[in-house]
Amino acid sequence: MFDKAVSHLGFLQFEIFAGDIKKNLTQVKDALAVLAPPCGSLIALPEVWATGFVYEQLDRLGDEIPDLLDELEELAHSYGIVLAGSLPYKEEGFLYNKLFFSGLGSADSYGIAKQHLFSFWKEDQWFRAGKRPDPVDLNGGDLVGGFVCYDLRFPDTARLQCCQGAEILLMSAEWPLARIRQWEILLQARAIENQAFVVAANACGEWEGLKMGGHSLVIAPDGEILAEAGVGQESKVFPINREVQKELRQRFNSVAPTPWAVEDSDKVMSLKQLAKKVAVRKQTGQKIVFTNGCFDILHAGHVDYLQKARRQGDFLVLGLNDDQSIRSIKGPERPINEELQRARVLAALGCVDAVVLFGEDTPLNLITTLCPDILVKGADWEEDEIVGAKEVKAAGGRVERIAFVSDTSTTGMIDQIRSIDKE
Repeated sequence: MFDKAVSHLGFLQFEIFAGDIKKNLTQVKDALAVLAPPCGSLIALPEVWATGFVYEQLDRLGDEIPDLLDELEELAHSYGIVLAGSLPYKEEGFLYNKLFFSGLGSADSYGIAKQHLFSFWKEDQWFRAGKRPDPVDLNGGDLVGGFVCYDLRFPDTARLQCCQGAEILLMSAEWPLARIRQWEILLQARAIENQAFVVAANACGEWEGLKMGGHSLVIAPDGEILAEAGVGQESKVFPINREVQKELRQRFNSVAPTPWAVEDSDKVMSLKQLAKKVAVRKQTGQKIVFTNGCFDILHAGHVDYLQKARRQGDFLVLGLNDDQSIRSIKGPERPINEELQRARVLAALGCVDAVVLFGEDTPLNLITTLCPDILVKGADWEEDEIVGAKEVKAAGGRVERIAFVSDTSTTGMIDQIRSIDKE
């Protein structure tokens, strides 16, 4: 089991045989035999290196990945190294493009699912996106941040992991030759801005007529390229000097400062203000999500629901019933918390992007004014009963019904408090 600090970074760059796990694994074994990586090496592999993007076969091939991970675990252990590359992985009935780290003692426990799916290659039609990543702990030796191909264009994916202690970033990719200059620039930027070592493995050859770019890299925390491949099949491993990173971060540290730069109360806005903001967001191509409710006493069920709603798109708008509308719905003793207090608490949730109050019986005016792409409501509502569903679908949007996982309810909490008071 790998239990030491990483001393070398390397990559295996090869052309992927479509759908042929056995042949691709043989390529990895042969390349390692020639490379002979020193004990303590972290070796990167290309994206979906065992299968390629054979979408129609991935569900079947996904059933073979657990056995493949067992073989990789043994292979990595035999060299005293860690192998890391992405694979199509089935989890709870869904496929993920997941970056696995093999050699740590457990075949399938160490993985980071791809955060940003490349819709141009129709990834989003076959895979489910990962959640916010945590760096992988190499058994107390190092924390390593991982990201997969298109994730490279989103700096926060790397920064979030470096702020959690990652000093090495590993990229697994199938990046085309046509955009290889961007590949090099962005990888150097991720190294420089996070003062981290970067190791990146890319595929080479052709994939369905598209030339892969190769140019796998090892980069120092100051952006210096330590090792680079060409466009053909190639493997390299390079020793790293951790003192260089230590000295750089002692001089000035761009990773540690993480101030809270957002004024959460600014998320509470009028419909007029919000309509302008939503219009700008739509112009950038973002998907607007809308949900609504009273949220009188915020509880865990609410938070889980709002997080799931936010994951449906890029910008979550919460329509919040004002005090008068709640009284008309729930009676004169409600709400417990007045509208501005409720709005302020909801605005402090990271998953909520905007809060707007409304006093009408329904949020239909909000929905028709903002024209969200996704309308979210609780699963206890039938779709034909959801206010605004018809209008959103007519405009090309969709309706998502999300179940509450918690048995907690605001009414139940109030009744419990009252029963305690009576005692």
